[in-house]
Amino acid sequence: MKAFLKKILAKPIVRMADKLASSPDSKAIHQSLDQLYKQLKTTPEQIIDFPIGEGKFILFSDHHRGKGDAADDFRNAKENYAAALDYYYHRNFTLINLGDSEELWECAPAEVIEYYKDSLEQEVKFFEDGRYYKLYGNHDLEWKFLVPQNLFLKPLFGNKFKTYEGLMLRTQWRETEYEIMLSHGHQGDSKSDGNAFSMWFVAAIWTPIQRFLEISVDVISDSFDLVDKHNIMMYNWSEKQQNLIFISGHTHKPVFASLDHIDRLRKELDYFLKNDFIEKADEIREELEKREAEYEGKKYISTMRIPSYFNTGCCSFQDGDITGIEISEGYIRLIKWKRNAETGLPERKVLELASLGYIFSMLSNSKNPQE
Repeated sequence: MKAFLKKILAKPIVRMADKLASSPDSKAIHQSLDQLYKQLKTTPEQIIDFPIGEGKFILFSDHHRGKGDAADDFRNAKENYAAALDYYYHRNFTLINLGDSEELWECAPAEVIEYYKDSLEQEVKFFEDGRYYKLYGNHDLEWKFLVPQNLFLKPLFGNKFKTYEGLMLRTQWRETEYEIMLSHGHQGDSKSDGNAFSMWFVAAIWTPIQRFLEISVDVISDSFDLVDKHNIMMYNWSEKQQNLIFISGHTHKPVFASLDHIDRLRKELDYFLKNDFIEKADEIREELEKREAEYEGKKYISTMRIPSYFNTGCCSFQDGDITGIEISEGYIRLIKWKRNAETGLPERKVLELASLGYIFSMLSNSKNPQE
């Protein structure tokens, strides 16, 4: 009976959740990002300067750590995430989580911290070395406030621990200053940005149904055009800025240099087929089919010509894969951690790569005056 109900109810339920939990509005998003950008530029503690060839950062987002039950979207990804943190810690990366790390719409903070204490303690090691920053999103907006910070985070991280709405990475290339603005990306979304009704709906309606039917947030949805619309609204803001890259999370959909990963896979498949690389084409086709299934219903397509917008994707894909953005050695990469089919062990895979110098030159050569 549960399997039957899941089959017939999954799409309508997720469609309803999308409509009630997200309502991106271009004007509100742009105003909110303008405000955050101005605040970051005048707050030195939220600006991280780094030499272009030496800075090492790994950006993750949207873990949605719960309490280990059927509604916990991180439970399948925890081993890949643990392996990734071990890799980056020993290579001296700075870890930046872009929000929705904890699922506080569905769970009490104490429940999440108790169940995922081992995962959080890995993050503590970065913080103790001065290499960790935690941003809050809409699903863990509680971390914005001092009382929950003092009760739940500071006992783990220490009294000097802080959370942020955004950060600014800043570097120079060819004697010109460039900025990389980081935030969760929920700003200006009236149904995500701390909206009380959305939080009630998730906690009282969505979560019990999700637990009973074991429906993941990343299951097929007919409303994923909202994902594209939201990414495009954030891109449209970024292209108006001068010498700036904007990196967010929130939508769960990876974007690299303003082109989403599904569109890149399609272009890559076309290239391999035209050049008779059959084995490689089969590999890409398998990956494309899997990702297209996750984003079935994708209807909204727009050309984003300037490589000013990136999205980390998420750490809560149903198959346990996680995606993130690396910045190191003068390059920016979209990476994925997944379980190797032969060894069964987590492994890192580079999905997209570009030199920061190339990205910056494209920004400088494009006609995108500040408005």
